[in-house]
Amino acid sequence: MPRPVPRTEVLLNLFGAPHQTDLVTSALRLATALLDRGARVQIWSCGDATRLTSAALGDTAPRDLSDPGREHPSVARVVRDLIAAHPDRLYWYVCRFCADQRGAGEQIPEVRVRAPFVFAEHVRAADKSLIMGVC
Repeated sequence: MPRPVPRTEVLLNLFGAPHQTDLVTSALRLATALLDRGARVQIWSCGDATRLTSAALGDTAPRDLSDPGREHPSVARVVRDLIAAHPDRLYWYVCRFCADQRGAGEQIPEVRVRAPFVFAEHVRAADKSLIMGVC
């Protein structure tokens, strides 16, 4: 039986390609600001945004050739660390159909993979919902 969706103040819906715009940076900054103010936040990623938390990303981003000695965290690690810092107030969900279609079915353990037909439950569980990006 699926777990009930926890009540949150905000649902951030990440749709579309995450690396063509500032979508990821904006979403993570907004989520962090809300969490810093004590809000409970859920994030639903759909479309290409499901790749953000793919287990295949590992812990580090590819090396920056202009600074090869410096290591940068992958987006998956940033998300994992953010969830670990706010375990009872940040919930990250991934659309199963979108992730499977993009070869990102294996996700980091901190996120929950859900079928798209339960998305309405997430909207109902949030006081406010914001769509970021387009499919």
